[in-house]
Amino acid sequence: RENFIHLCNPHLEKMKEDILYHFALGTATHDFPTLFGDVKFVCVGGSPSRMKAFIAYIAEELGLGGPGCDYPNICAGTDRYAMYKVGPVLSVSHGMGIPSISIMLHELIKLLYHAKCSDITIIRIGTSGGIGLEPGSVVITRQSVDATFKPQLEQVVLGKTVIRSTNLDEQLAKELMQCSKEIGQFNTVIGNTMCTLDFYEGQGRLDGAICLYDEEEKLQYLKNAYESGVRNIEMESSVFAAMCNLSGVKAAVVCVTLLNRLEGDQISSSHDVLVEYQQRPQKLVGYFIKKSLGKV
Repeated sequence: RENFIHLCNPHLEKMKEDILYHFALGTATHDFPTLFGDVKFVCVGGSPSRMKAFIAYIAEELGLGGPGCDYPNICAGTDRYAMYKVGPVLSVSHGMGIPSISIMLHELIKLLYHAKCSDITIIRIGTSGGIGLEPGSVVITRQSVDATFKPQLEQVVLGKTVIRSTNLDEQLAKELMQCSKEIGQFNTVIGNTMCTLDFYEGQGRLDGAICLYDEEEKLQYLKNAYESGVRNIEMESSVFAAMCNLSGVKAAVVCVTLLNRLEGDQISSSHDVLVEYQQRPQKLVGYFIKKSLGKV
């Protein structure tokens, strides 16, 4: 059963019913194997609208839907997260930051387990701030590192600090990189991703409501990050990598960079340019899914 989801929680086996509260789903009210048993690819991203756009895109790419098709939100009973499905692909929003994606992942991993899914690949697609890269570059994460550039997630459990690995699947990263080369439409690199606890001070910005450091200190910090192998910054990858590792799931993070943080803090590109940038991770992951299913 190596290729099945495994849960690091013996208590779940004793429960008569498992309510996935933030999805508005439950094992007593929904037939998980029937609803989700054929899922092979799960794509997660911050915004509900972006994940709905992704499912429409992948449906058309796989020949399972076309323009004007409607894809109902499976989690319509709640406003916390949105979930869409077409064929073997599940698309789920996770909100912003480690706490939000952590809650979603606990319930997503249980959903896949209850559905008896196997050979699952989970990919986070999103946006990020780049370091030393042209805006619009795509970063495939090798390791998620914390704000001190260590490849780990520190979590306090029962008052004790637990350290968890944040490595991501090396082979999957290489496969995604090869897909980008075959597409040949945008610059893509494999590098470390720094995962921070907030958007402003935690990422060394000068434009937040509070900033008690100067520009020289900020630039030195970002240069140190670059020298350690960091190529982009976001706020979800560490717990994503750690939880997928513990659950035995192949995982990757694919984020486009909206700006080069060595040149500024605020995103100034036009709306149309940003929309095109945000489509790059979905194009890459969509191509990977098509190739994996023998449709390229």
